[in-house]
Amino acid sequence: MSPLSSGEVTRPEVRRLASKLSEIILGGQDGLVNVAGVILGLVAATNETRIIIAGGLAATFAESISMAAVAYTSVLADLDFYRAEVAREQAEIHEVPELERAEIEEIFRGWDFEGPLLADVVDHITQHEEHWVDIMMAHELQLQPIEEKGVLFDALLVGFSAVVGSLVPLVPFFFLPVHTAVWVGLAFTALVLFAIGAIKARLTVGNPSRSGLQMMLIGMLAALAGYAIGTLFQAR
Repeated sequence: MSPLSSGEVTRPEVRRLASKLSEIILGGQDGLVNVAGVILGLVAATNETRIIIAGGLAATFAESISMAAVAYTSVLADLDFYRAEVAREQAEIHEVPELERAEIEEIFRGWDFEGPLLADVVDHITQHEEHWVDIMMAHELQLQPIEEKGVLFDALLVGFSAVVGSLVPLVPFFFLPVHTAVWVGLAFTALVLFAIGAIKARLTVGNPSRSGLQMMLIGMLAALAGYAIGTLFQAR
């Protein structure tokens, strides 16, 4: 029975899942920290729940739209750059093939290919332009192909995650008095930041507890900067 028929997850699927989780974490983390800072700044400046909620919601949607737009346009910019480099490599293969062939030979010589084996490999690659360009892109320019499919969905995922993360410190103000809500919001913020750091460590490499603690401390420090600014403009 093949791995696919047995229900096992393939390596590309694992990579795609990890990529999606990274985008969710990116959006949620940024939304959470930024809006927590805005809310703390507002709490330091005023006791008006209406103003705090209005400011928090404004920051939530401004942050989510901005992050989604940046996620979308940055990938498109990278894609345009990659395509431009592919076109340049293709042009050089036609205009200066011997120079490009020498570069392929140098790449494989660096991998300990030599003699007839090196000559055969270089001959084979340079007879197939697509493979030739792929090798040059990956090992001369250190660039990897970028998929255009799903770019919009990924950007929307980042934006939606930013909204969800932003609501963590804000929701208590809909139900609790200001002074209670701020502490409840901070507690939730700290817990979620710790969880985000731990998940990041499990997706990459690192100690989940240490990563969670670092994420929590950095996020809370950034949020407290908003409180420090708010104290300069106290309205009460």
